[in-house]
Amino acid sequence: MRTIRIGSRESRLAVVQSELVQKYLESQGVQAPIVTMKTTGDKILDRTLDQVGGKGLFVKELDAALLDGRSDISVHSLKDVPVEINSKLPLIGFSKREDPRDVLVLPMGRIR
Repeated sequence: MRTIRIGSRESRLAVVQSELVQKYLESQGVQAPIVTMKTTGDKILDRTLDQVGGKGLFVKELDAALLDGRSDISVHSLKDVPVEINSKLPLIGFSKREDPRDVLVLPMGRIR
């Protein structure tokens, strides 16, 4: 059986998104273990993204894992992908978009 290792951030949202891809691949007869990793963006919590390098901090380690062979594909939220894409790592597929109305918006200071 063919195996495709899926690189994913350790965040719960990233893992859930990766599990959706994993289920699809497995339904096609492909083993698809998820390889999770903590990204620089996950580690730096005391500063804003613009202070430490921008969106690419959430994909840098996943990109490195692809390039050095620790994973075969990565699953990202597009919100985490920088505008400039590494030509060695093209975006090649997109999952079906879920209902965009599935959000919760609250006024500032209302979450306790």
